Parts: sequence; C-alpha cells; structure tokens
Amino acid sequence: MKQVYDTVIKIGSMALIHHEDGDLDYNIFSRLGKALRPGMLLVSSGATEIGRVDYLKRNGSEVTGDMEDVKTDYAAQGQSILMETYRRFIDPNYSVRQVLVEHSHFNDKEKREHILRLLMRAPAQGAIPIINYNDPVSSEENRNMELRKIGNGGQAVVECVDNDETAAVITTLVEAKTLVILTSVDGIYKERGDASTLIPEISGSTPEELEKEAQEVLYYCKGASRKGAGGAAAKLKYSLEPAKAGTDVYISSADNRIADILSGKARSTHIFLRTDK
Repeated sequence: MKQVYDTVIKIGSMALIHHEDGDLDYNIFSRLGKALRPGMLLVSSGATEIGRVDYLKRNGSEVTGDMEDVKTDYAAQGQSILMETYRRFIDPNYSVRQVLVEHSHFNDKEKREHILRLLMRAPAQGAIPIINYNDPVSSEENRNMELRKIGNGGQAVVECVDNDETAAVITTLVEAKTLVILTSVDGIYKERGDASTLIPEISGSTPEELEKEAQEVLYYCKGASRKGAGGAAAKLKYSLEPAKAGTDVYISSADNRIADILSGKARSTHIFLRTDK
C-alpha cells in the first residue's frame, strides 16, 4: 500500500479544556489546527467533555440521571462544537472531514476496507480527516454484548472505546510513518507528576526487544487524568503495536508544537524500533 499519511495525531479530552476557567482551551485548538495539513490525520477525543462544559455554561448545572444517558447527551451536544472549533483554526484551503467510528468498523473486514478507502482518498483531495468514536449511538451494554459475540468467534477484538486504541488502529491501518499522542504532560514519567523523571525513550532493535522494554516501563504507568481514562498505561499499551510495525510514536504535551515534537526539540517519550548497525 502506498504511504499517504506521514503523521497521525491523537489528542485527549483533558488537553482540550482550560481547567482554570472550565472552558475550551482555544490556544490548543489554534496551535494544533494551524499545524494540520493533508497527509496528517487527527483522532480527537473531547466531544463528551466539551458537551458537558457547554451544557453547564448554558444551564448553570449538569445533566442528571443515568450516567450512560448523560454521557450520550453530552457527546451529542459536544460533537458539533468540537468540529466547529477545529474548522475555525485549520487552513481554509483545506477540507475537513469528520469520521465517526465504532468498534464494528474495525472488526468487520468490509467496513474496515470502506473506512480505509475513505481515509486514503483524503490527502490527494486536500482533505484532513478528524476521527472520533461515535459515543452518542453506542451504549456500553450493547457494545459489550457485540464485543463478546465477536470474541466468542475466536478472532482478535478491536474495542476502540479508548481513542488511544482508535489512534493506534488507524495508524496501523493507513501505515503512517509517525503517531503523535498529545496529552496534558510531556510523556511518561517514572514518578507521577514529577517532570524531572520523564522517560525520553523506549526502544528496541527488534519488536520483541521493544515489547520487553515497554513492559518494564509499564511499572511506572499509574493513574489517569479522569475517571474512565486509561492514562499512561493505555497510551503505552496501544502505541506499542504500531511501534513494533515500524511507526515512530511520540507521547508529548499538547502545549508543544507538532513540528517541535517531531524534530526532537520538545520533551516527549519516543517509542520506536532502533536501526542498529
């Protein structure tokens, strides 16, 4: 397959929110939007949290009731705001294409191929795909039932509930050269919250050696930025498969410019296969 994507970028919900005033962090949207161009693909979380923030601003209180229903309502409200905000900052010469995916799209060969063809056409058409999990139409109970059914068939199951997994699956699907995972910290730390303990590199000369190194680092991956998030452990776990296939993976802060992360100027955790001579 001809390589048409050099970079897949994933950004988490908490990186898109300015926590001091409980609003969208437009500086992050601006910095990321201006960096995007055809040949890049963005996997963006944020619809649910942005919907919550928007509802709270408009009503002065949060939605109450069943948490699954609340999440659905927030995601439906936040999705349009998420896309509208990205569109505001992306170069107007480029098209922006929203792609909402579910686990079924990657566990079914025909659906997976359909998504792949859509994504592979975009760069030549001057378009930037923005992918997010389709939370408003997927309840946890139904999703779990469907995943169990697939698993009982003996095949490997792609869940994609965590957008870290979605980004890894998409990266492997399009055979991207680089995956950048943007978060609220500079990478993976040995001591949570202590930036001086950043692990700058996880590497191996073979896929097996890389996996061994990653398993040792998993010891330090504790906690998450919010309830339901996988935290550093999920980022490392899911990024390992594309890294073993030859993709350069960077975990870094959304405060950093993409160009600085890719050039090594910005602090990050770089996960990659070494070319030992």
